[in-house]
Amino acid sequence: MFKALVLDSANGAVTAAVRELEDSSLPAGDVTVAVAASTLNYKDGLVLAGRGGLVKQYPHVPGIDFAGTVIASESPACAVGDRVVLTGWRVGELQWGGYAEIARVRGEWLVPLPPALSFRDAMAIGTAGFTAMLAVMRLEAHGLVPGSGEVLVTGAAGGVGSVATAILAKRGYTVVASTGRAEAADYLQRLGAASVIDRSAFAEPAKRPLESERWAGCVDSVGGNTLARVLAQTRYGGSVAAVGLAGGAELHHSVVPFLLRGVNLLGIDSVMCPREPRLAAWRRLVDDLPRDALEAFTVGARLEDLPRLASEILAGKIRGRVVVDLR
Repeated sequence: MFKALVLDSANGAVTAAVRELEDSSLPAGDVTVAVAASTLNYKDGLVLAGRGGLVKQYPHVPGIDFAGTVIASESPACAVGDRVVLTGWRVGELQWGGYAEIARVRGEWLVPLPPALSFRDAMAIGTAGFTAMLAVMRLEAHGLVPGSGEVLVTGAAGGVGSVATAILAKRGYTVVASTGRAEAADYLQRLGAASVIDRSAFAEPAKRPLESERWAGCVDSVGGNTLARVLAQTRYGGSVAAVGLAGGAELHHSVVPFLLRGVNLLGIDSVMCPREPRLAAWRRLVDDLPRDALEAFTVGARLEDLPRLASEILAGKIRGRVVVDLR
């Protein structure tokens, strides 16, 4: 028997309850993991709220991330006793996920947890931090270096934004953090932001396809009109890594910044990301993410807290990262 947060759906309404389940109810897979920790991402909030059509079959155990120890394996990818972490692969959506004491998945989806990271560290990072690291790696692959100029992080008080701010600051970039939460300014400056601006600066549609050049690069988790305005303000040859759509999925914009300034719009996918970039990102996180920042933006939670926290993360009220202890 193991404990899990189970979702059910009836008459279009999704309900959540912590239950005891038998291991015979676990999905197909060649590796079984004793889950030590999970976390709460924006997508988890959508799943718990029954939004977005992400879950196709109920009952369902959500949780798109988890870290723990392999307790059974028929996969050459890992052995009993290995410390592993999982993000993505639509676990927690199409397959049962990490809001449970036991999870069963395919071995090739698992990544060895670097020895320097604890299970709590891994989930303080989670999909949000992993995505932020991928974004920084892509920006640097397209020429961003410290000294290039200001680097903007939108939605900076959220999970991706918090980690991106801390990573970029440690690597020596001048980080400008954009947020709609005035009370988060001190928090973002402690993470390393050189300055904090209100998201209202990007609220109005651009009047021209090109605005004054400012940003050498950007990690954007907002999308919508914010992304359009950022593209219009990006410096010649600069890049914007698009990682989210909290402000909208539509992008109404001119191609002029791409043609006249050589701006790069980089899409960041953390779900189906191949294994080698995954391994590289986790190695980089060990060196590039300050441990004191991890503690600064991490709070703990229980399985029972997640339905309430889901509504808060969807409303933009969660700052930083939430770690769920399952041990």
